[in-house]
Amino acid sequence: MTRYVFVTGGVVSSLGKGIAAASLGAILEARSLRVSMIKLDPYINVDPGTMSPFQHGEVFVTDDGAEADLDLGHYERFIRTTTGRHSNFTTGRIYERVIAKERRGDYLGATVQVIPHITDEIKRSIKMGAGDADVCMVEIGGTVGDIESLPFLEAIRQLGVELGRNSVVYMHLTLVPTVGASEIKTKPTQHSVKELRSIGIQPDILLCRSKDPLPDEQRRKIALFTNVEERAVISAVDVDDIYKIPQTLHAQHLDEIVIERLGLQAAATDLAEWQAVVWAKAHPECTVNIAMVGKYVQIRDSYISLNEALMHGGLKSRTRVNVHYIESTDIEQHGTGCLDGMDAILVPGGFGERGIEGKIAAVRYARERGIPYLGICLGMQLAIIEYGRHVLGFADASSTEFSATTAHPVVAMITEWQDLTQGTQTRSESSDLGGTMRLGAQAIHLEADSLARQVYGAETIRERHRHRYEFNNNFLEAYRAAGLRFSGFSADGLVEIIEIPGHPWFVATQFHPEFTSNPRDGHPLFTGFVVAARAHQQALVMTDGNS
Repeated sequence: MTRYVFVTGGVVSSLGKGIAAASLGAILEARSLRVSMIKLDPYINVDPGTMSPFQHGEVFVTDDGAEADLDLGHYERFIRTTTGRHSNFTTGRIYERVIAKERRGDYLGATVQVIPHITDEIKRSIKMGAGDADVCMVEIGGTVGDIESLPFLEAIRQLGVELGRNSVVYMHLTLVPTVGASEIKTKPTQHSVKELRSIGIQPDILLCRSKDPLPDEQRRKIALFTNVEERAVISAVDVDDIYKIPQTLHAQHLDEIVIERLGLQAAATDLAEWQAVVWAKAHPECTVNIAMVGKYVQIRDSYISLNEALMHGGLKSRTRVNVHYIESTDIEQHGTGCLDGMDAILVPGGFGERGIEGKIAAVRYARERGIPYLGICLGMQLAIIEYGRHVLGFADASSTEFSATTAHPVVAMITEWQDLTQGTQTRSESSDLGGTMRLGAQAIHLEADSLARQVYGAETIRERHRHRYEFNNNFLEAYRAAGLRFSGFSADGLVEIIEIPGHPWFVATQFHPEFTSNPRDGHPLFTGFVVAARAHQQALVMTDGNS
């Protein structure tokens, strides 16, 4: 029978519930337990797919094509289990399902209410997402006291009663602030637990987030006022590397407490892989500077999987990666001088026309100067546009996302360029942005003797997608004749990877490789990109030395 660990938060948001849950999941997995992970989000959006990166950060895409909360990215980077569409449920999704059942008459004329109908649907969703795991980690978004979170908290309270106390652990993450130089305040934690207990949930474990390790005196005080065992008051101290957290929590016996309370038998903890990750990050052989030219760089969470994937590529090649975040509109206003001295350039995905010309200028800078380039999703589409404009001479080359009148729609929706073959140049419109994209993992065939085949070391790969527009295959032969190589195709003939022969390292992908990178294994594209940045840096040093 699956056991559950419910992770809640209090005092303030963004304390790191997702990383804490993922870290505990990593330790339990290191003890040979099967772990699944679920995120319950209190917002009314059905999914985060149409939410602005400025508000919500990155949208993570699962293997089976769900647009999900970015915490699922943390989960997949910390544990081997692959998340899916049953790993993330929002208030909007839950209500959507309940209303659909009501419309079908499933409730047989009953008055549909939050209790029991909404809470029953939440419980059903949790059990469905747990699968056959030994332990299912369930993170509840928001903070205790938020009105939006109440149905989720009531549902997990009910599960504790229904499943029995040895089948459920409640773990509460809270803030222990330091006022002034050294005055540690436990009152916010006390009030947060009081709020949780007022709705019927007594936490078994407290993770106390603090700047410095929590002294024994404060741990005893917190235990006394919250009715939590003193050894279960865990110091979640700030660290300089999130991949140290599994070791930090294990050192305080968090996994032992959970296993004991759940009545599980587990193997001894083996954190050797995590120790290797932490050691590699702390002992780089060199440093490279990579420019990320984006549209949402003010909010780092917008590119969190990319940031991590670059760092993972550095771990595999013993390289510290310094990411320089460059707003593409700044290039439009001030030119490409900000790219001088960079060892490599990356243009990530995005939507909308703002900042597009700045990104195209960055692509051209990398192509003409032989600087390693990695384009992802929109970064591939803009590389195609740039190549069309400045190599093929298509001055107005563009995407139909940005121009409905271009004579060279080298990027377009499939229906648009199929219509073009028939002589029709009308744009297809959709009034519903949700659910119109190509989503999830698909098989990709890599061309023989290509850089992509060399990097991956495989003929067929599987990567995740999140986009609406594709390369227009009507221009395929024109681009090939002009020297661009199409080195990866989907099963139905869509372009997945492009590269430029003769360039030191110029690769762009329609898919999002960052979603499958993790610190223990890395990802071949990002490792190859970082290695190419090192080679470029060393070549410049040798050139300068010879001159």
